[in-house]
Amino acid sequence: MENKKTLRNIVGIAAFCILLYWGLQNLNDVAHFVGTINSLLTPFFLGGAMAFIFNVPMRAIERHIPKKMEKVRRPMSLTLTLLAVVGVLMVVFLLVVPQLQETVQKIIRRLPAFWVSVQDYMYQLMTEYPALSEWLKEPVSIDWASLTKNAVNWMQTSGLALVGNTVSAATGIISGFVSFFIGFIFAIYLLSQKEALGRQGKMLLYAWLPEKKADKVLEVAALTNRTFSNFLSGQCLEACILGCLFAIGMLLFHMPYVLLVSVLVAVTALIPVFGAFIGCFVGAFLILIDNPMQAVVYVILFFVIQQIEGNLIYPRVVGNSVGLPSIWVLAAVTLGGSTMGVVGMLVMIPLCSVLYSLLRTATRNKLREKGIARMKYAMQADTVPGKGKSASKAKK
Repeated sequence: MENKKTLRNIVGIAAFCILLYWGLQNLNDVAHFVGTINSLLTPFFLGGAMAFIFNVPMRAIERHIPKKMEKVRRPMSLTLTLLAVVGVLMVVFLLVVPQLQETVQKIIRRLPAFWVSVQDYMYQLMTEYPALSEWLKEPVSIDWASLTKNAVNWMQTSGLALVGNTVSAATGIISGFVSFFIGFIFAIYLLSQKEALGRQGKMLLYAWLPEKKADKVLEVAALTNRTFSNFLSGQCLEACILGCLFAIGMLLFHMPYVLLVSVLVAVTALIPVFGAFIGCFVGAFLILIDNPMQAVVYVILFFVIQQIEGNLIYPRVVGNSVGLPSIWVLAAVTLGGSTMGVVGMLVMIPLCSVLYSLLRTATRNKLREKGIARMKYAMQADTVPGKGKSASKAKK
């Protein structure tokens, strides 16, 4: 039996080495295959992500529905969750779009006065610098043959590429809508049948894996689910806190667009740590149109609140919700943002929290196996002033 197992392991290692060698020699084919599989599975990944996010409020709503309504409990909670999500999006849309429309109209109304001020500034420049006026009065010679040749060359190269890029962009937008629709339907199916799917997943695990490994997989899955759910809750709470801080600060300084900017900051703050900078840019632009000096005050206010939020509120609120120390929250956000952008920021914090919990548990188990679990008490005694020597003497 041992010989068969050893032979099977050798054959598996040899097959893996052959596949690895072939993959390294044909990287383009491997990349094309991976891209094809990714495009096929993208709607289902998107649906799984939406189902996971929707499950957090749906689970809370479902707990408050009486048990008498067991038959309609799941459809009612799912419907209320979808209505709540759509309602929040509609409120944000109705708050943001009219204000942006008003701002654009205000910019259009001020364009004539701005053009007059530009003309006055140019006249002042030409008055102060006569050489500039003489240079502008010189006739400009245009080589029409060369200009026509360059235009034809551009149409033959960049023009066709621009048309191709436009078609590709339109195709990508249509494909994105189709993927979103398929993912949304898949998310509804997952939420409505999550218990049955959970039982089927456990059956597959226990059927194809040893019992201890299946238990470990389920333990890690439960930890991951709990951590990501707590992260979503903490992130939403932090965004609400940040939006309220901006509303209070803007009201104290009598700034315009208080509601619009506060909502924008709260929505963009869902992107960990750095998302509020998007709201800062948009808010500063809106206030700049109305009052340039207040825009400067707004930027200063933003940096003050950002320092308070980034160093005090965010690591404590989100760090406590996922069980990750503050320093590792900042490290996870920086690492995720530099590697995978916004998605990396959202995923890296709960992922690092799961890894941190698993490593902490494994380290404590190793210390117990080696019989040095009491080391932490000795370390705690050494950190207390005046107790380190007495603890070492007692040990002796």
